Amino acid sequence: MTRPVVVGYTATTGGADAAALGSRLAAASGSALHLVVVLPADERSVITPPDAGYDRYLRDQASTWLREGEELLPASVERSSRVRYAESFAEGLIAYADEIGAAHIVIGAGGGGLRGRHRLGSVAQELLHSSDVPVALAPDGARDVDSAVGITRLTAAVGTRPGAEALFEETIDLATAIGARVRLLSLVTVDLPASVDTGVIRVAGAAHADEVLAEARSALPVGLEATAIVARGASIEDAVSHLDWEPGEIAIVGSSRLARPRRLFLGSTAAKMLHELPVPMIVVPRTRKKSSKKSKKGGARR
Repeated sequence: MTRPVVVGYTATTGGADAAALGSRLAAASGSALHLVVVLPADERSVITPPDAGYDRYLRDQASTWLREGEELLPASVERSSRVRYAESFAEGLIAYADEIGAAHIVIGAGGGGLRGRHRLGSVAQELLHSSDVPVALAPDGARDVDSAVGITRLTAAVGTRPGAEALFEETIDLATAIGARVRLLSLVTVDLPASVDTGVIRVAGAAHADEVLAEARSALPVGLEATAIVARGASIEDAVSHLDWEPGEIAIVGSSRLARPRRLFLGSTAAKMLHELPVPMIVVPRTRKKSSKKSKKGGARR
């Protein structure tokens, strides 16, 4: 059994999207899925004094939501559900994920976004600026993807800035755990200043793609496939919109170089990708916990 998947669940379409993506990740990796609802901690603001009757109502309502959420999951997925208490939804998810050694925290898009695209709500924003666990973002409509599709391909957006090593390790570990193909997307052409000659950009892009592909092939176990492509377009959004994406695909990006070690901070590149990305995205902390690194002899462990 690999490391569990934590789903931040709410009784909304975003919660259903998160549950659907979480179940696909759990099923593909043979992991247990933990469905979590976070309620306000007892030490709430003095403006909202504790009320035993209201607290009991909230607990009962949360339990009902979790039962309804579990009904959305495929029967084959091992699951459990929890009500947690914290100052914020994101804080409760991070604490619980750390407690059980989770591989990912999965959250749905906020309301009001375009179907098949991402719109970050307040919980996702907080997670993406504080989590020490990779965060998987489910776009609106993820609940409609057939669970039998599974996870077919991982596309890692690799640039030249700090954090690429952690991103690469996460991609290899996850691909090994679920048996997905790997596609490495070189962002060199959009990382370089606009003043750089186009010929130089083309050469740099091709060289970077060859470099990351060679690194992937040396690290991937036998049986896993890797390819590399170069992002081409006037902007990140333009490049992403012209790529082909599979129904069972997940994009993986690293944190901003501004992130503290082992913490997330959503950078401008990832934020721009989200505007056009039609598939789930996993954001990886800039440096990884030592316990999550793979063994050279034993292969990837999650």
